[in-house]
Amino acid sequence: MKNLWTLLFMTILMAIWGFNVPTIKILVTEFPPITITGLRILTAGVVVFIILGFMRKVRKPTSKEALYIFFGGMFSIVGHHYFLSNGLIETTAANGGLILGTGPILTAILSAAVLKTMPSLIQMIGFLLGIAGVIFIVLVGNEGISGLSLGDLYVFLSILSQAFSFILISKAARTIDSRLLTGYMLLSGGAILFLISLWTEPGGIGQLSSAPAYTWWIFLASAVLATAIGQMGYNYAISKIGPAEASVFLNLNTFFALVGSALLLNETITVFHLIGLLLIIPGVLFGSGAVEEMLRRRRRKVN
Repeated sequence: MKNLWTLLFMTILMAIWGFNVPTIKILVTEFPPITITGLRILTAGVVVFIILGFMRKVRKPTSKEALYIFFGGMFSIVGHHYFLSNGLIETTAANGGLILGTGPILTAILSAAVLKTMPSLIQMIGFLLGIAGVIFIVLVGNEGISGLSLGDLYVFLSILSQAFSFILISKAARTIDSRLLTGYMLLSGGAILFLISLWTEPGGIGQLSSAPAYTWWIFLASAVLATAIGQMGYNYAISKIGPAEASVFLNLNTFFALVGSALLLNETITVFHLIGLLLIIPGVLFGSGAVEEMLRRRRRKVN
């Protein structure tokens, strides 16, 4: 899977996830945020199991796999979404976006520490280029990095939680299909997040009926396309190319989220956003291993 098709697949997936950012913004504006997030993830879990049922991939996990599912769901679903939702309330968009942009480098560090997979020099250059591109995009039009706040800590815990979940997913996928792992994580994590919403947002269920009808179509598109199919695809990529290589594509999220916000929310794209994109693209090519693979192919042809 580590070839140009991987690059194309992950770029399309990041476009879907990027456009999902303004979509989620619409949802959390119209609905209680934790309540609708829990329901969205639960719906995605059901969709994944329907797909896996047709593929005849559903089976009961072993006790060891169940542990990976539980902790993976706690980090990837509960921790990531809970801290992110609360963190962005307390900090600026510039701070939050910049901290989220550290995801690939955090994943690379954790992969090196836990999985003993050290990135190459070219990949490290890619990580740094990607982060530089994210900095250009998230700081433009803002006042820059303001004083640190509790929200900044929450956002950092959110991306750290997600980065650690990628490590768990790569280890669990050695014995269980990554797509089945995704379904179990979505159901378990979504259920826990929904239970949390009953405590943090009492009356949230009753507020769902007051939202406009069109928001439920947005809800279904986000749950099915971005969360269910998107998470299946990303976790499958982790199982094939590794967490560090897969996470570098997350840098593209910032750009596609910007494009989606411009198209769906009428926000403005400036020259600084394009500069950020020009840094992110080589960052993805270097960090994902695509450049190294092309160089290896050329050497084999020469020899």
